[in-house]
Amino acid sequence: MHEHDVIVVGAGGAGLRAAIAANEEGADVAIVTKLHPVRSHTGAAEGGINAALQEGDSWEKHAYDTMKGSDYLGDAPAVETLAQDSPEETIQLEHWGMPFSREEDGRVSQRPFGGLSFPRTTYAGAETGHHLLHTMYEQLVKRGIQVYDEWYVSRLAVTDEDDPEERDCHGVVAYDIKSGNVEGFAARDGVILATGGLGQVYDHTTNAVANTGDGAAMAYRAGVPLEDMEFIQFHPTSLPSTGVLISEGVRGEGGILYNSEGERFMFEHGYANNEGELASRDVVARAELTEVNEGRGVEDEYVHLDMRHLGEERIVDRLENIIHLAEDFEGVNPLEEPMPVKPGQHYAMGGIETDENGETCIGGLYAAGECACVSVHGSNRLGGNALPELIVFGARAGRHAAGGDVGEAEITTGKTEDIEPGEVETPVAPGAVETDEDAIADGSGATLADPDETVQRAVEAERTRVEHLLEKDEGVQQAEIREKLQKTMTENVNVFRNEEGLKQALEDIREVREEYQDVYVNDPSRTFNTDLIHTIEMQNLIDLGEAITLGALAREEFRGAHWRQEHQERKDDEWLKHTLLSWNEGSPELWYKPVILEGEEKEYEPKVRSY
Repeated sequence: MHEHDVIVVGAGGAGLRAAIAANEEGADVAIVTKLHPVRSHTGAAEGGINAALQEGDSWEKHAYDTMKGSDYLGDAPAVETLAQDSPEETIQLEHWGMPFSREEDGRVSQRPFGGLSFPRTTYAGAETGHHLLHTMYEQLVKRGIQVYDEWYVSRLAVTDEDDPEERDCHGVVAYDIKSGNVEGFAARDGVILATGGLGQVYDHTTNAVANTGDGAAMAYRAGVPLEDMEFIQFHPTSLPSTGVLISEGVRGEGGILYNSEGERFMFEHGYANNEGELASRDVVARAELTEVNEGRGVEDEYVHLDMRHLGEERIVDRLENIIHLAEDFEGVNPLEEPMPVKPGQHYAMGGIETDENGETCIGGLYAAGECACVSVHGSNRLGGNALPELIVFGARAGRHAAGGDVGEAEITTGKTEDIEPGEVETPVAPGAVETDEDAIADGSGATLADPDETVQRAVEAERTRVEHLLEKDEGVQQAEIREKLQKTMTENVNVFRNEEGLKQALEDIREVREEYQDVYVNDPSRTFNTDLIHTIEMQNLIDLGEAITLGALAREEFRGAHWRQEHQERKDDEWLKHTLLSWNEGSPELWYKPVILEGEEKEYEPKVRSY
């Protein structure tokens, strides 16, 4: 068994920043990651980091833009923490050597982004996430922080008291991809989940193949509520053939969207009369699909994004990798012709319920980054707000787990007095099937046990699961049922949603869940067994796909990224609240808690959201 003060699961932006912060507090910290740190999906982030750095801008303006972008479902303490801490964290990156793009006078460059009232997106060409990863990995190496590279964490070591808020997390269990060993990692002070997004729930996504929502699913099964899972962001500009992201920076620099008739439809069809292409992402994604659905799409599938008028010098200086992406994946030279783009699943606003210090309702368990929901993005994330979330809340989680003082949290976790029970009518029973061994808390099965014993029991449970999957020699392959899940999510739980489609998705997910009980691994090898890893990941995708769909069916309004055909207005009187799901002995339990709109000096009043 491996033992450290703080265990960080995942080595993207949030995980690296959490590990550095814990190390700075004097903790013995280690990262356990299924990918080498610089292969993490943060490296695919192109746009930039929102931070109020210039004269004329302020954290208050950043906070207001973020709250408006969230469609007033963000929690003010989280929103204001992001806006207040981002400048310092961004400057820290610059001091560590992050190669930000610069103006002629030497100042870091900032560009406009959708939904922002000030050009505050700090960037490094169109490869900001790539440079951020490498900058922080250098700091990791400099500090001698241990990295368990290519270890796949598949289970949390959590005690199983009846009340999740009485449970404690003492570590994790991981599968060594290189050797096939299953081993325990004990955490004396805390476990921080920083496992990123869940894009593989969908078949057209900007996310990497590794983005399977592992942390969120493990925390959910261990007893932590999932918050606002229905809010999925579909980025307006992904390449049709692959889902590869085309940065919002193209539109920030002045790129223009056209339909098949050559119309600049964001203006000419009234989707965003003031901001046009730089309206919020949910607005632009719906506009593009509306154009396609009404017969004005190119080849009935996509629209055109044109940046030729910016000139070769400016494009090469600020957006060079976009040229290569368009050429490599679509055979289009964007210096000479427009690029084909369409919406693709991009980001999960929801996730593991945490406070602004990264704490969950389970003792010793933290989460930060896209796998967490603090809730800073509410029902829609603004472009340029993901990377500051990683560094701001990653740092706070790392410091707090290591015993540092980051202040008292204002956001509560778990079931407090102001919660409201919820109900949703489903065509099939959601949750675990009766034969599912993980129906109860997916931890160690130990109550009030010695911490090391808790971890060891979790290790034994995971070894049993792995051996079962490897020894079984017939049944269904995970790839078959993964395709079914992704297809129904893309068809029925996409940008446009209706009751019939959501219920169909729940029926399909139930079939997939039942088929998963007969899953087996075709590859019998013990080393580099990607078939085994994908099979374990598949359970996470099922649980999260179902959680997204349940939240979408329950929320009967149109807010942010959540569009419902039968409910075409935002209903503040009824739905100004967060959706939460708890894994109650294998049966998802729906409940709500109020949004916190009262900030440090003002209360954010919901207004009509227009661009």
